[in-house]
Amino acid sequence: MSLAFYPNSPVSETNKWMMTFHATIPPDDSCQNKTETSMTRDNITRVATAGQEFHQKKLPKGWFWFRKWDFEDLASISWFAGIHVLAACAPFVYDSGAFKLAVVLGFMSGFGITLGYHRLLCHRSYKVPKWLEYFFAYCGAHAFQRDPMFYVNTHKNHHRYTDTDRDPVSTDYGYWYCNMGWFFNNDLIAAKCRESRGGQYSKVPELKAQWFYRFLHDTYFWHPAVLAALLYVHGGFPYLAWAMGFRAVVVHHFASFASYYSHVWGDRPWNSQNSSTNSWFAAFFTLGEGWHHNHHAFPTSARHGMEWWQTDPTWELIKFLRLVGLATNVKLPTEAEKARFPLH
Repeated sequence: MSLAFYPNSPVSETNKWMMTFHATIPPDDSCQNKTETSMTRDNITRVATAGQEFHQKKLPKGWFWFRKWDFEDLASISWFAGIHVLAACAPFVYDSGAFKLAVVLGFMSGFGITLGYHRLLCHRSYKVPKWLEYFFAYCGAHAFQRDPMFYVNTHKNHHRYTDTDRDPVSTDYGYWYCNMGWFFNNDLIAAKCRESRGGQYSKVPELKAQWFYRFLHDTYFWHPAVLAALLYVHGGFPYLAWAMGFRAVVVHHFASFASYYSHVWGDRPWNSQNSSTNSWFAAFFTLGEGWHHNHHAFPTSARHGMEWWQTDPTWELIKFLRLVGLATNVKLPTEAEKARFPLH
């Protein structure tokens, strides 16, 4: 096998780890079209046993700094550094108009992730007209969770390989990696998900077939740049600091917070074999995404808060869209599906 991923990296341990990880774990063609609920303990054991040499709590040395950085990696870390600097400046340049706009854009980009990226594009939990789908996706593109093709491909792999070495956002590697580290190494994510190169996105042919998602992927980093320029022209630095920096940092960290917290702390009411949890605390900050154990038990369900007391603002918005005729084919777990995962 050639050094396709890191041909010039000074740290060979990273190269070796990634190539061996590719070669050791068997193909998963047999589960290409399986849902997460059909990923049984036998399949998890097959994957984990094949890769048991690398079932460790830390990534290989040099996985972050000492390796090849492609354009997307560099652009991602540059933007993340920039919005955090702007967020740190925001309290010193408070402006009520800038703050109010930050709140509005925050909810728009937050729902863009939960309503658009996650429940619509990843799991097809409901259908909306194509123009509305694209609008939700575009709002999500401003949440700094990368473009739809990257996000959906990664999330599908997360469901397929939960609690195995191949989970691209595994909590085994710690909070920093789960929160943002995985955004900065395309080739590492590709290797863990058995793709030949970063940017292949083999799990999302339906998105690659649409011009809009190809356009968003190819021009992704220009969109926040245009928004930043418009904010600055409209209200100067306070608007840039609040509506771009502070807003983007809050939305990103709330969205990523659920990825980590909801696999570490919380309740597991369903008898399903994964580490996901339900957390009212995470759900409060993530527009309902914190009912993560419910979601892993029934991944195609448009509703994550299954009980009346489990607040799920994203589900309430989907119900409104259904009421006015914009959302159709809204999926909910059937009694037969619930019987597969009886309550503890």
